[in-house]
Amino acid sequence: MTEAAGALLRQDGHSLAWRRTQGRGPTVVWLGGFHSDMTGTKAQVLADWGAETGHDVLRFDYFGHGHSSGRFADGTISRWREDVLAILDGLTEGPVVLVGSSMGGWLAVLAALARPEGVRGLVLVAPAADFTEALIRPALSAEALEAIARDGAWRRPSDYADGAYEITRTLLDDGANWCVLPGPVAVNVPVRVLQGGCDPDVPWRHALALAEAMAAEDVVFTLIRDGDHRLSRPQDLDRLVAAVSELAG
Repeated sequence: MTEAAGALLRQDGHSLAWRRTQGRGPTVVWLGGFHSDMTGTKAQVLADWGAETGHDVLRFDYFGHGHSSGRFADGTISRWREDVLAILDGLTEGPVVLVGSSMGGWLAVLAALARPEGVRGLVLVAPAADFTEALIRPALSAEALEAIARDGAWRRPSDYADGAYEITRTLLDDGANWCVLPGPVAVNVPVRVLQGGCDPDVPWRHALALAEAMAAEDVVFTLIRDGDHRLSRPQDLDRLVAAVSELAG
């Protein structure tokens, strides 16, 4: 099965790059992490799974990420949430299963709250709900806080990408408007959470708090005790595919 690719043009003139393995529904939509793109290991594994099984799998890059237009430093949770909704409204028909990694897990929850009639289930990998307020802001050093106050941004070193990237005051202030914890979170579809016990970026108790806040009864939290933030080892990827296969039917 071949993969289609294109770009969704937003009303503001920016475009969102996407790739799709077309097949039967529900459409599995991949939502990547902060400063990542749709060519990562987990996204590619899902695309390959779609090609092998005949499932519809859609992935894309947020504003300022990957092959989409815009500057990463100009992005906010509001903007990236709007990107997710634009993709759902513009490129999908019928039910979807949202698969969100790290920041994508937070955005998946926000999208499910905004489009409850269209979302069949959520698969969340190390979901970083409220990460701007709950994980980044408390960890900022005095130097970083001073830079943000003075310059409006601080360049944060990254373990997952080349070079550093900017954490802006606008990102932090905007993110506070979209916090979902401590809940309750009015998501009433099946939820599967995969979380590493050795994740240095999203503590497993933070991910568990999100699972516990869900209104849905069908919520399964899987703690992978030796797993890291990426959860991209073969055994982790097998768990991801199994969870998506279950909810995608």
